[in-house]
Amino acid sequence: MGLRLVLLGPPGSGKGTLAQMLDERLGLVHLSTGELFRQEISRRTALGGRVSRYVSRGLLVPDALVVRVMTSRLTPGRLRRGIVLDGFPRTVGQAEGLDRFLRRLRQPLGAAVYLACSNAVLLARLGGRQVCSRCGAIYHVRNLPPRRRGICDRCHGKLVVRRDDRVATVKKRLQVDTAQAKPLLDYYTSRRLLHRLNANGSSEHVFKRAVGLFRRQGWDDPPTCLPRR
Repeated sequence: MGLRLVLLGPPGSGKGTLAQMLDERLGLVHLSTGELFRQEISRRTALGGRVSRYVSRGLLVPDALVVRVMTSRLTPGRLRRGIVLDGFPRTVGQAEGLDRFLRRLRQPLGAAVYLACSNAVLLARLGGRQVCSRCGAIYHVRNLPPRRRGICDRCHGKLVVRRDDRVATVKKRLQVDTAQAKPLLDYYTSRRLLHRLNANGSSEHVFKRAVGLFRRQGWDDPPTCLPRR
């Protein structure tokens, strides 16, 4: 049975980037809250309609609805392959809902990995971040620039700097995130599932550290072999 992994960390810590690398290189299925929300809304599903009513008004999506959207994608086939969850859970309520779902399937969560990163690095990353206004793909003016300036490689949408990624706003976001993250980190710590990973440095360095963590913990379930030493 595949590894069931949650990635946690502050904005800019590289959760999405690492999750995508684990998908491409180790065969774990990357499931992103933001991406799944966009898919449900664009497909005009019943769940998407419910999510849209909150998102369009700038409201937080209730925990129960977030859990429904995310667990609807946790099919037996994906769980057998192994999953890495990015952006979910964000609250203790969501974590409890995920645990209940996985327990019913007798496939409990394997680990929660927190990407620890210095504030200086987070500010540098977020300060140069650009997001596709159409598909949500993330770029960085220095570390991950698009092939064409201001244009998304994937869908050719326009790249924008989100209000949340402006420097003054970023500093406030990091302060708020630290406070909000503590209950969730305590939740996984109490269940002996939390592992901290140094997320400073390049994405390649972080990926190699993740592989090292996998080996030390004996997480060799992903069907694609870990890279050789």
